Amino acid sequence: AGSKLREVFDKINNLLSGKPVQTEGQTVSVTQHPQGLDFVCYKLAEKFVRHGEGEVSFHHDSAFPIAVVLSGIWELHPRVGDIFLAHLHKKCPYSVPFYPARKEGTSMEEYQRILGYEVHDSKVEEQDHFLKRMSGMIRLYAAIIQLRWPYGNKQGAHPHGLSYGWRWLAQMLNLEPLADVTAMLLLDFLEVCGNALMKQYGIQFWKTMFFIQKSYIPRIEAVTSSGQMGCLSRLKNFVQKCLQAEEIPLPKGILTPSFWRT
Repeated sequence: AGSKLREVFDKINNLLSGKPVQTEGQTVSVTQHPQGLDFVCYKLAEKFVRHGEGEVSFHHDSAFPIAVVLSGIWELHPRVGDIFLAHLHKKCPYSVPFYPARKEGTSMEEYQRILGYEVHDSKVEEQDHFLKRMSGMIRLYAAIIQLRWPYGNKQGAHPHGLSYGWRWLAQMLNLEPLADVTAMLLLDFLEVCGNALMKQYGIQFWKTMFFIQKSYIPRIEAVTSSGQMGCLSRLKNFVQKCLQAEEIPLPKGILTPSFWRT
């Protein structure tokens, strides 16, 4: 509910502002330790990224309530946003976007970690699980860039708005595609913030969509084996439907004005 989300936001904002906050039967404040604020900013940013790779990866709709709180906190406490991006880029280099190359002397295990895979006792996580986590983090990022906390003062610009999403898309399309990963990330990103980018960039956006259909999808196809076609097929269908309808649908789970009255 909207009222519940406001409670969460106020609690986080009060904590970061140095006010005493009640939690689990005790009162805490960042002023209790000289590095209290640094610690809280770091752990909070880390927690938001964990929500992306956990909750959002399983429940796509949850990207929006999490993102709108982070967007508002980012506006009032820019350090949290900066640290969030650092955590996000480390966990999901595709959010930069960046496909790290393997450097000489880097072990395969270490390289898997750099690519975003979880490695425990020399065992690398399964591809499906890896893709699910990356998908959740990209969806959270795509939600953040289009949302603003509705109770802010709205005087300044969004701390990390749609121009960053436009840049992400352009840079993504300048990279050589990877099997599995590229098709999934593009589909996640366009499903979540394609509608907002369409409204903001108009004809330039549609030129980009046409480029994806005519030039970029064939390049993804060229590196995709027959067993990895699922996500690519979904991306092709999505882009084709949008170009035919000349419309990008609103993302499922977007917060409507009525949500804030609950």
